[in-house]
Amino acid sequence: NNNTNVSWIDGQIYQYSSIDISIAVALNEGLITPIIKDADKKGVLEISKEIKNLIKKANSNKLLPEEYTGGSISVTNLGMYGISNFSAIINPPQSLILAVGAIEESPIVKKGKITVGNILKSTLSVDHRALDGAVAAKLLNDFNHIIQNPFEIWLNSNDLEII
Repeated sequence: NNNTNVSWIDGQIYQYSSIDISIAVALNEGLITPIIKDADKKGVLEISKEIKNLIKKANSNKLLPEEYTGGSISVTNLGMYGISNFSAIINPPQSLILAVGAIEESPIVKKGKITVGNILKSTLSVDHRALDGAVAAKLLNDFNHIIQNPFEIWLNSNDLEII
């Protein structure tokens, strides 16, 4: 949603022309946020490879400034530490950060029967000076839909290979 791709800069809303997603990476020295530039124009496989490469570069202290400066939206994940949910702090001038927790097995009721399901909790922190709550809620709803229907993202991916 392009309405969420904004920042509050010098008392006004700035609309970005590209969707550049910052990915939080924890280093011994602290947090760094390498960027997937033009994420909306890339496929799932390309983004996955780029994230792995940026994390590898971050861990070996080889990121170039243009690889971690800027970004319009941040995503952070503490699931690998077993944390199910948390609130993340926005990286100014960005207007939002999505905090993703661990996937946990949980009892789910489907058609009156209890079954085991997987639950993923996420929290969206938003700068309301630039983003209306309803717009932010739609983004979180869209993310929820993607998580619940992951096959759709593969079908719509720019780099899906059918063999």
